[in-house]
Amino acid sequence: MEYQTYVNPLTERYASKEMMYLFSPFKKFTTWRKLWVALAESEKELGLNITDEQIEEMKANIENIDFEYAKEMEKKFRHDVMAHVHTFGKVCPDAMPIIHLGATSAYVGDNTDLIQMKEGLKIIRKQLVTLMANLKRFALENKDIPTLGFTHFQPAQLTTVGKRACLWLQDFLLDFEELEFVIENLKFRGVKGTTGTQASFLALFNGDHNKVKELDKIVSQKMGFAKVLKITGQTYTRKQDSSVLKVLAGIAESAHKMATDIRLLQNLKEVEEPFEKSQIGSSAMAYKRNPMRSERVCSLARYVITNSLNPFFTHATQWFERTLDDSANKRIVIPESFLSVDAILQLLVNITDGLVVYKKMIEKHVMDELPFMATENIIMEAVKRGADRQKMHEIIRVHSMEAGKVVKMEGGENDLLDRLASDERIPLNEEEIRKIVNPEDFVGRAPEQVDEFISEEIDKILERYKDQIGFEVEIKV
Repeated sequence: MEYQTYVNPLTERYASKEMMYLFSPFKKFTTWRKLWVALAESEKELGLNITDEQIEEMKANIENIDFEYAKEMEKKFRHDVMAHVHTFGKVCPDAMPIIHLGATSAYVGDNTDLIQMKEGLKIIRKQLVTLMANLKRFALENKDIPTLGFTHFQPAQLTTVGKRACLWLQDFLLDFEELEFVIENLKFRGVKGTTGTQASFLALFNGDHNKVKELDKIVSQKMGFAKVLKITGQTYTRKQDSSVLKVLAGIAESAHKMATDIRLLQNLKEVEEPFEKSQIGSSAMAYKRNPMRSERVCSLARYVITNSLNPFFTHATQWFERTLDDSANKRIVIPESFLSVDAILQLLVNITDGLVVYKKMIEKHVMDELPFMATENIIMEAVKRGADRQKMHEIIRVHSMEAGKVVKMEGGENDLLDRLASDERIPLNEEEIRKIVNPEDFVGRAPEQVDEFISEEIDKILERYKDQIGFEVEIKV
């Protein structure tokens, strides 16, 4: 009996086609070929004996990859780059003598990794701005709805539903700023030779240092990088991988926090992630509506956060100009971190497209707790009417303790306001007391903070990337 081999859940269940393509063999090896074309073109421009016909032959065959032949060559040579040099050369016989001229394996391997990471970060940026736009809309729609704040997951002073969403949005704003910095400052390895000294290229150009420097610059620009590492060993410093995965882990961290909040709010029946008509929450409990998308976000986020440790150890253990113990690790860690964050952001965009707010349940929870929180205001108003502050404090304290007993020990409703209204020692009638306990008066500047934060910090980003906001999300399972 033939058994099916392992399938990566990231590609089978979670990640988008766009991100899967970015880290596909086809994208990888066509990028290698584009790098070989850029190298040959630049070497020709700087005077080496390379013909237009050779370059055109290479360009015409960038996507003409015989993967089976490449496998045969790798089995023969035990070297993936040389396998693909021969695979490319098979369909470019005239160009074969100049393919990979002066280069080492890291020229295609490392530079392709950097190209993929930079393009991956731009995909993440597109997804992040869409998420930020969704959160902006949700925050503005719900900026005035009073809700219990929680510290230590215990009821605290009121905030608003929209202000809480801005806590999530603030985290993603910080991630966005880090992301922008890394995209802007990720540096190409360029054309550096076997140990980074450019000795092979110096020989090709007969000792002309300026041409070697120009070659490094031209190739990097052709491949979309304005910034190039001045110094490398055989490889670019793996510290760049740490910077990239640190950004991805930061997004995962923010996502985990937000998704956890949603899970808690769904338990409170205040806010709920979208639930499809035929979705099943539990195979046994037919009534269940589980926050499975938020749970999946948390699950994937933990994976990304722990994965981000790998490049720190990898860079720390790169001896001198390089060792190969980075290779197997990088092949797994970097693509899977990108695929995971891609899946996380797809999920969060889907969730925020359809978050449901249960206003009546929020109001009930507020009114269960607000009378206790409002007692100081009631004392102050009573004192304005001529009452003794200390006496009012003691009267209201006793009533509060009794009302608390009803709630905690008997499972009853909070009847504190009724108790206070019926106590003739307090110089306020029921209407006056209930007017004091108005939730909108206890949210401070929360609505104004939402408006100010969005107009001053979020809108300028969304305006800059308005053409990238909005994309189709397909949740596979």
